[in-house]
Amino acid sequence: MRILTVNVNTTPSMTDGIADAARRAASPGTEIIGLTPRFGAESCEGNVESYLAAVAVMDAVRSYAEPFDAVIQAGYGEHGREGLQELLDVPVVDITEAAASTAMFLGRSYSVITTLDRAVPLIEDRLILGGLFDRCASVRSSGLGVLELESDPERAVAAIVEESRRAVTEDRAEVIVLGCGGMAELEPRVREQCGVPVVDGVQAAVKIAESLVSLGLQTSKIRTYAPPRPKRVSWHP
Repeated sequence: MRILTVNVNTTPSMTDGIADAARRAASPGTEIIGLTPRFGAESCEGNVESYLAAVAVMDAVRSYAEPFDAVIQAGYGEHGREGLQELLDVPVVDITEAAASTAMFLGRSYSVITTLDRAVPLIEDRLILGGLFDRCASVRSSGLGVLELESDPERAVAAIVEESRRAVTEDRAEVIVLGCGGMAELEPRVREQCGVPVVDGVQAAVKIAESLVSLGLQTSKIRTYAPPRPKRVSWHP
């Protein structure tokens, strides 16, 4: 089984970290391929960058020449999953939905700990769209930019743990979800200090993708995710 794990930003070291986290969760025989888009922003922290990433991720997947069995979109709260589902027959798993749905098996309510405060509305909107917001106790910001997760991991872990504890005590969350693909490498250390289940979306997405492939399930093509109609598209990268 081969799963493409696609970073939404253009920082190769973050792609490597996401792919490493995915491999830790993967079953024997599952090959994880990390992809970095060939254009886009070095980090996604707003709507402009997110919409650009949606196109860039589709381009990266369509440019991959070898066969694959599933795709993971490794950006929390980002746009584009629906476009991938139109383009592909194989399962497409977004880490936002993978993490939230997994958390709902583990407790009555969950809180998402993300990066900057400006990312909070994007995440809330994606959870609402996915039908996953009813059991979300809160979406909290750690105050860190995406690239700071990599450049200052000690500070990142401390900030995530602090907000996680507040989510548990103040918001009555029973499970913590890491709200950024770049947090995947920090998950073991955060889990050690939180005292509640901690879900990383990358690893959750791997297990869901493996299950869908093993069950022989593919994306429905009857209506919503039918292939795009053939037409001339100008200036596509």
